[in-house]
Amino acid sequence: MTYTRYIYSVIVLSVYMMIILFNCSVIASVVLNKSLQEPMYLFISVLCINGLYGSSSFFPSLFVDLFFKIDDISYVGCVTQVFCIHTYLGCEMTILTVMAYDRYVCICNPLRYNNIMSFTSVAKLVVLAWMYTIVLVSIHIVLTIRLTLCDRIILKIYCDNWSIVRLSCDDTTVNNGFGLFIASTFIVLMPILIICSYIRILKVCIRSSKDFRAKALQTCTPHIITITNYASNLLFELLMYRFIPSEFPFELRMVMSVQLLAGPPIINPLIYGLKMKEIRIRIVQLYHIQSIKVNNNM
Repeated sequence: MTYTRYIYSVIVLSVYMMIILFNCSVIASVVLNKSLQEPMYLFISVLCINGLYGSSSFFPSLFVDLFFKIDDISYVGCVTQVFCIHTYLGCEMTILTVMAYDRYVCICNPLRYNNIMSFTSVAKLVVLAWMYTIVLVSIHIVLTIRLTLCDRIILKIYCDNWSIVRLSCDDTTVNNGFGLFIASTFIVLMPILIICSYIRILKVCIRSSKDFRAKALQTCTPHIITITNYASNLLFELLMYRFIPSEFPFELRMVMSVQLLAGPPIINPLIYGLKMKEIRIRIVQLYHIQSIKVNNNM
């Protein structure tokens, strides 16, 4: 049993190291190359930073728990993890929504793109995407910490808000109502805004040339894959744990929980690094330069 625990801890550490490597590679390629410091690539960097933030709120603690066989967590530690994980999940959706707006402006208003999506506008959109989530999650947590807990066992391998609320013996109507409101904004409102952006993009593409459609498809495909993967996993996670947690095997629940926190931080940099030629070239150049430096030092 101890041997198996060590294997799992090595797997967790390896996944976390992969997340750091993949996301830092994309971020470094954008930061170090002035030609990539455009709105689209800046938003990709922000998405990767959010992936690092979300994975760092989960994987280090999971590794320590597995390696040292720790089965409990303090209430303060649990609430802190709730805040970090929920802000990560919410910001992932808001950033993807902002990226859809960026693609809409780029394709539907190309002549005004530089004026609309200035560096100041990009900074404001990023701050708005983060603050929107932080405010909602903070209110949610304040409503949760006022509750009296009557149990200590959570269903997941990490803390989330619903896992704490279900342990309370107080009236949780307000918590459930506000939780559904938050979920609806991220699962319904944000996807609707994204769909509206792509409907407008589709209308422009239909009236445009074949080359224009090919270029638009090339820039939009990574974002479509990313949002589809994330939204489907998030929706499944919310529905499974809120309504039918006992209907699924424990192993499946654990895999889906980890996948939601590990999948996007791994998949996003791979998709953008492989599908977008500019980033792929810069990453290759970055590691080529580093390998030359290492060889020269040896």
